[in-house]
Amino acid sequence: MPLPYYVTQAEIEQTVADALREDIGSGDVTADLIPESTYSVATVITREDMVLCGVDWFNEVFRQVDPSMKITWFFNDADHVPANATLCRIEGKARSMLTAERSGLNFVQTLSGTATQTQSYVQMIAHTRCKVLDTRKTLPNLRNAQKYAVLCGGGSNHRIGLYDRVLIKENHIIAAGSITAAIQQARRLHPTIPVEVETENLKEVAEAIEAKADIIMVDDFNLADMREAVVFTNDRVPLEASGGVNRDTIVAIAETGVDFVSIGGITKHIRAIDLSMRFQS
Repeated sequence: MPLPYYVTQAEIEQTVADALREDIGSGDVTADLIPESTYSVATVITREDMVLCGVDWFNEVFRQVDPSMKITWFFNDADHVPANATLCRIEGKARSMLTAERSGLNFVQTLSGTATQTQSYVQMIAHTRCKVLDTRKTLPNLRNAQKYAVLCGGGSNHRIGLYDRVLIKENHIIAAGSITAAIQQARRLHPTIPVEVETENLKEVAEAIEAKADIIMVDDFNLADMREAVVFTNDRVPLEASGGVNRDTIVAIAETGVDFVSIGGITKHIRAIDLSMRFQS
């Protein structure tokens, strides 16, 4: 899967460099036990079903540690991989391999965890028109990587950061005076940027439509009010459901007819995939 515009090679290199600096510090004192000339072959295996994500980060870890190492991948990002499958084969100096191992696996197990969890939600509501969105509730310094992982899992990105979409919430509305005033100010200051408004009741939905919001968030609506909002908007403005979304509620929410459902848990409540690197020789 191609990297999206917001993930650059320079960012991957910097993120990896920071991870290696954190892990290696002044040097890998355990890998020093292995003769520098020892050459090995290793494989990375998944112990569970997964959606792969993080190949570029893994490759960059091994490149920065030792550019002479060779990595052969048997799957690509966004591929579904069955349990006990071999993800890749690594050839090179054993010492370099051991130094790179943990940082490389950390990226893949974390990003694949995000992709895998996203896909599980996407599959649960595949019978509806609703799409799964991420949020800004991401791991520090892994925002763009996790947003990419959401795409690998079949989800869609909400705003990447505070700069690419106006999202007017309760406190913005209070400070501006009203939903209408907040939207009008947003149009004056940022005329080319989409404007989304968080609403808490049907009256606010009506005001947001009248003020020409691009997207309306129905936050913590009960199912009956959500269905009414869908009927009322009549496809004039996309609706995003937010708040209280989990495995027990997502199907019912999606079946109300909303266009999107945003889930912070796919990037903040993740469980890393169980991976292991094993030497073959």
